Amino acid sequence: MKRVLEYGSRQQLSEFLKTRRARLSPADVGLAYGNGRRIRGLRREEVAALAGVGLTWYTWLEQGRHIQVSTAFLENLARTLKLSQAERAHLFALTQHRAPPLPVSGSTSNAPERLQVILNAIDSPAYARNDRFDVIAWNRANTLMFGDFAAVAPEQRNVIRLMFTRPSYRRNMKNWEADARGLIAKFRLNFGQAVRAEEFSMIIAELSAISTDFERMWAEHDVSDLGEGVTYFSSPRHGATVFQHYTMMPEALPHLRIVVMIPVQGS
Repeated sequence: MKRVLEYGSRQQLSEFLKTRRARLSPADVGLAYGNGRRIRGLRREEVAALAGVGLTWYTWLEQGRHIQVSTAFLENLARTLKLSQAERAHLFALTQHRAPPLPVSGSTSNAPERLQVILNAIDSPAYARNDRFDVIAWNRANTLMFGDFAAVAPEQRNVIRLMFTRPSYRRNMKNWEADARGLIAKFRLNFGQAVRAEEFSMIIAELSAISTDFERMWAEHDVSDLGEGVTYFSSPRHGATVFQHYTMMPEALPHLRIVVMIPVQGS
């Protein structure tokens, strides 16, 4: 069965690359369209040259042979063939059986406004963050329960930073240690997938210098992809409340996440 599945994915890869190559003209990639050209689309040697790999290696890939290819080469190939984000993800799935690295966000300057519409439609506390855990939008229910993110300076509006620098977080979260560990484990996973790792390195260095708890937990190298769990929260205004939290990805903004805190009935 495994051989059949592997053969099927290789055959799909072969057909996929041929069709993506065929839909492009030399002019699409800045090449001259010479007289007497008989084939439609790009030649294999043209794709190989543009992607920075030898012709034999690319031919083997397009033939669906069992070869190892690097992430850098696949990114170059995706750019050469002008693949969409969905096609790029398909290429990585067929060759490496995994999702591609998170793309650098494009023109998403209006992301907070787009997400705010979704957040406003949610009755439970909810906020939106990026992969570095910077908070970019939140709803009124979140403000009433946990406080207003607007009162926090934009450069400090980061869930990881607040967890380790605000005494109120430690005071109001019954399982602060476990919750903090869970955040760091997800943060580390995002760090490993990040295109711009320096943005993560800055906050890691900063928190390591000011929080012995962060430094201790970060040194343990825990990693997690869990997007849901239980949070115990207590405050003088609301008393003790148990939340089931869920993390969702907006399909049009794959580098962002919406976190929803749903109160558990009876808590």
